[in-house]
Amino acid sequence: MGARVVVVDDDETLRALLQRALENQGFSVTLLSSAADLERRLRLAVPDVLVVNTVLPGMSGIEVCRRVRTTPSTYRLPIILLVAGDDRDEALAGLAAGADDCVTKPFSAGELVIRIKSLLRRINPSLLEHMIKVGDIVLDRDSHRVHRQQKEVRLGPTEFKLLELLMRSPGRVHSRSEIRLSLWGDDAKVNERAVDVHINRLRKGIGLEKAGTVIRTVRGAGYSVGDLSSK
Repeated sequence: MGARVVVVDDDETLRALLQRALENQGFSVTLLSSAADLERRLRLAVPDVLVVNTVLPGMSGIEVCRRVRTTPSTYRLPIILLVAGDDRDEALAGLAAGADDCVTKPFSAGELVIRIKSLLRRINPSLLEHMIKVGDIVLDRDSHRVHRQQKEVRLGPTEFKLLELLMRSPGRVHSRSEIRLSLWGDDAKVNERAVDVHINRLRKGIGLEKAGTVIRTVRGAGYSVGDLSSK
């Protein structure tokens, strides 16, 4: 599971084009068509990057930027704004409202991929690295291998994605709803109980004798990878 990108645009053709380009580069992509859809999504989980068009049903992309920047849970969310190529004032207004970058239409999907990677290198470069290390756990995105205390541990594909999600932000508590959305999207057949099941499998998979507790449960809030420095 690569960096999570949410694309908000009411142009279905463009959304499909961007989805293919981003997924080919390893990004996890969610497509939305309106600001209302985005608001509902952000209440459940905050992505790693938001790509939003200035023209949306019900609310402009510029207003979306303002709201994101004034909401405590999303004020640090990286935003790329898609603007009409002949509207410089709109681009400036978007940057003033909180967008980190603007891409003018028409643009190639490849350009957007480059802009997203450039933004992540500045803000959160770990999302682009293939190796993640937290304490004595090392996760390799490219080979899909996990080592703990220099011993390889075997994980199923869902447990691997779950561990990657937690390791990308050690210490941060992820709610069950956020984990479910990140791993299974909008699949209505998967409930939050499935999160607990896979957490237990992950604990067994990475649990070594006398290795201490790795996955921390925060009652009523969710799960996190704890501080392993004292283990």
